[in-house]
Order: sequence, then structure tokens, then C-alpha cells
Amino acid sequence: MVYRSILRPLLFSLPPETAHHLALNSLSLIKPVRSIVSRQFVTDPSLEVKRFGLSFANPVGLAAGFDKDGIALRELATLGFGHIEAGTVTFHPQPGNPRPRLFRLPKDQALINRAGFNNHGAAAFAGTVASNRPSCVLGVSIGKSKITPLENAIEDYLASFDLVYDTADYIALNVSSPNTPQLRELQQAEQLSALLTSLSNRNQELQTQRNRSHAVPLLVKLSPDLNTQDLEMIVDVATRLKIAGLIATNTTVSRANLISSKQDIEACGDGGLSGKPIRNRATEVISLLYKLTNGKIPIVGVGGVFTAADAWEKIAAGASLVQLYTGFIYQGPCVSKRINDGLADLLQTEGFKNLEQAIGHKAH
Repeated sequence: MVYRSILRPLLFSLPPETAHHLALNSLSLIKPVRSIVSRQFVTDPSLEVKRFGLSFANPVGLAAGFDKDGIALRELATLGFGHIEAGTVTFHPQPGNPRPRLFRLPKDQALINRAGFNNHGAAAFAGTVASNRPSCVLGVSIGKSKITPLENAIEDYLASFDLVYDTADYIALNVSSPNTPQLRELQQAEQLSALLTSLSNRNQELQTQRNRSHAVPLLVKLSPDLNTQDLEMIVDVATRLKIAGLIATNTTVSRANLISSKQDIEACGDGGLSGKPIRNRATEVISLLYKLTNGKIPIVGVGGVFTAADAWEKIAAGASLVQLYTGFIYQGPCVSKRINDGLADLLQTEGFKNLEQAIGHKAH
């Protein structure tokens, strides 16, 4: 495998954020041959999924955080993703937290980041994406600007929502990043209900103004560090307000069960942990959410997806779609194709005609 034997060692010899920007900007090399590349990544029709009024060619998506400003969406789409979640974007442009803020733990196949929503702002994002829409479903993740006080969070989210509304196939509400002070407090019942009510009302207003046949699906991204009682509360709010979907999960602040040395872990400092170590917890949350919602609210499963077996585990637990970020970094540009090919094989082996039949079949 060229990526694992040559490209990854080269990229991993660079500081993580430098390697990230190099990889992102190198995707422009695909531009002249996008149509040729995309034909190599066509997926089996049995993998098509329809959720919240959108059709996904396959269930594998790229999670928010890789392309924050939407500069390489078309090129990323040629790699076989059924959807891409861009962002997280904020209303105010912001540089994010001081560098270094992205770290690798190769022994754990994990990343730790405390980027802090570094992005050029929702207005710039919308301008970029207007002429750079991908061929797959596009989700846009929005978060609270760091300079905005928590008591003004609703106005801040509404401003971003307005700006990205016309570019997004769905909008994901990020209230679970551990890297923006107080952000996770927005997952509490009263605050979450107020925020989602305001966004849902604005959604209906914009639908009427834009003469759209349906509102933009609104999803909420949750923390893996929530307990069962917290998740029950969120499901109650999401059900009452008819939220389109839940994304499970964001990164964790936990450092449990890591095999990297204590010195290596401590050298990374604070931030959200992603990758293999979060796989089981993310699947647990998916399973619990699926049971709490009786399978009626679509779930996007995120956390430790590196292989078809990882994706299948989350789908079996109740995820309609899956996303990866760390798996993309460690496995390379062909990871979506390998996962989708593997899922098509698993459907046949397990006796399912299509992916829809497999969703939640092992939820317990």
C-alpha cells in the first residue's frame, strides 16, 4: 500500500497540523482528473441510504474538522464518500487555540486536538462553497464563536445558520467540542431546548422565504462523555422538537485505556481524543440512542471507524450513517472505498439485501 509504506511515513515526519494542511492542499492535484478518479470509487447500489429527505450513495462520510473552510470539497467527494461534513464554522472568523494544537498517538491510532474551531468564518465559508459544491451530500457543522458569551450563543448560532443555509444539505449543531470554553453546557436540557427551538423556528422562516419544498435537516452532535441520564434528556428534547438526526460522537476528554506512554500522553496536553480508543464508547452511545429513540431518529456514528468491520459494528448498533476523520489520517485516501467494498461483502455474508435492512439489527 503506497500510502502506508511511503506517504504516511512522510506526512507523519511533519508536525501534525503542517501535514494536515499539506494533505488538504495536495487534493487540488486531483482536480484535472476528478471524473476519472471518481469512477474508481463508485459503490454498490445496496449501500444507498435515505435519511431526513436526503439520498446517500453510501453510508461512509468524512467527519467535520478535516475541511473546515470548504476548500477541497469536490476533490474529497471523488474519493468515494457518501457525504462530507465541512466545518466547524463560526459566525466570527477566529484563529483557534495557540499551536501546537494537534497531536498523534500512533501506538493507539489516535489523535488529540484542541484546535478551537479555527476557521475563516461562516460568511467566507458560504462564499467558497458556492462555487465548490461536492457531488455528494454536504453537511455543514456550525459552532459558537469563542468571543461570544454563552448567554448570547443563540444569536451567534442563528447568524451562522443564516449564512450557511443555502449551501448545506444538512446543518450539524456542534455543542460538544471540548475545546471551546463552556460549549458543552449547551447540551443541558434548558439551554439545548432554547437553542434548538430558535434554530428550528428560523429554519421554517427561511424555508418559506427561499420557497424550498422542505426545511434543511438539523442534526445535533453529542459528546461521548455524557451519561445515560444526559442522553435521555437530549433524546426527549430532540424528539419533542423533531430534530432530524443525532451525531454520536464527538471527541472525548478521557484518557482511559491508552497504550501510549504516560509521557507521550501528557506531552499532548488537553484536547479531544479521537480514533481507535473511542470506538467502543461511541458504539455504546449509538446503541443507547437507538433504543431510547426506538430507532425513529437517524443516528450518524462517529468514533474509531478504520475498517468495514468498525463501520458494520456501528450500523448494527443503530447508526444509519458513519463518519471518519482519524481513520482517514491513518488509513489514507482509499479508506472509504475499502470500507464500502467491505460493507457490500458483509451484507451478502450476513444475508441482507441492502444496508437499510442491517441498521440496528444488533441493538441491545
